[in-house]
Amino acid sequence: MSTANPSQFGQHVLVLQGGGALGAYQAGVYQALHESGIEPDWVIGTSIGAINASLIAGNAPEHRLARLREFWHRVEYDLPANFLTTFSGGTPLARLMTVTHGLDHFFTPNPAALLGNAWPLPPEDAAYYSTTPLRQTLTDLVDFARINRRETRISAGAASVCTGQMHYFDSRDSEFTIDHVLASGAIPPAFPAIRVNGDLYWDGGILSNTPLEAIFDDNPRRDALIFSVHLWNPDGPEPHTIGEVLTRQKDIQFASRSRNQITRQKQIHRLRHVIAELTSCLPEAERTSNRVRELASYGCLTQMHVVTLEAPTLPGDDSTKDIDFSAATLHARWKAGHTQTLRAIAQAPWTTPADPLEGVLLHRITP
Repeated sequence: MSTANPSQFGQHVLVLQGGGALGAYQAGVYQALHESGIEPDWVIGTSIGAINASLIAGNAPEHRLARLREFWHRVEYDLPANFLTTFSGGTPLARLMTVTHGLDHFFTPNPAALLGNAWPLPPEDAAYYSTTPLRQTLTDLVDFARINRRETRISAGAASVCTGQMHYFDSRDSEFTIDHVLASGAIPPAFPAIRVNGDLYWDGGILSNTPLEAIFDDNPRRDALIFSVHLWNPDGPEPHTIGEVLTRQKDIQFASRSRNQITRQKQIHRLRHVIAELTSCLPEAERTSNRVRELASYGCLTQMHVVTLEAPTLPGDDSTKDIDFSAATLHARWKAGHTQTLRAIAQAPWTTPADPLEGVLLHRITP
């Protein structure tokens, strides 16, 4: 029996950032959880995180690993790209193959983009690539009928093109479809916007690449053990070349202020606990008054343990690491996610006694 059993927490939540090819690390994280008997009750993702989330929520637990492996196998470089990686400097050439040729089961170049940046196109076609192949891949590998039976909750973050607001498509609240996954991964200008219920959406990562807020703002809140998988490292050395500047800038941008977000939520949830404790100290006659009940509703005694798993930097990583779909690199990232998560589960930091006033407890697992 795992030390993180369902009876100990109200729910298990898996939170998955966006990050293209870096998402293979998330598959390794899920493998370790699965092998340890920890299945998520709720999976929240943005971009590639939403794709991995759909593969998890859209399959029975005994089939999830096979579907993840099949997806990541399909998006590996084919033989010519792998052949390039055998030469010195091959990995940059392989990444160039992705830019020029796309990936057969993920995205392909959009010929209309050759007409120029000023050429008018329908909003659903205004991008450098088409994600039609991804639609077919997900149709093959994800059972959306199963998702809509609500056995495992899924949320996918997307950005409204016209309002600039973050939106979470949630299987708990309405029917969840393949368009919601595609919208969450529609990173501009590479991929086209996806229209859902008449409105256009882009990749949620341009607003919030670490979708933890969906848990903190959930109603009603529940005790939770949250595995938050971070593909971009907010920590890093001072850059000394333009290439290092580009890499550092991208890491900071897509780390998405997650630490600040958690720090702020710790403060908010501590105040909720304080309100609940103060309310319990009032005489019963006062606690039952309408005014006190209204104020007491701001209190909350739920506890959320947030385990952050931070993907390591691999040799050769640079600002284009998120488009490196070479087989060797994907396998290395998958293995890193698996190894690091097994270490976190063995440590089980969420079992350490906690201050009852703390509503959000952070456990950082570094490479």
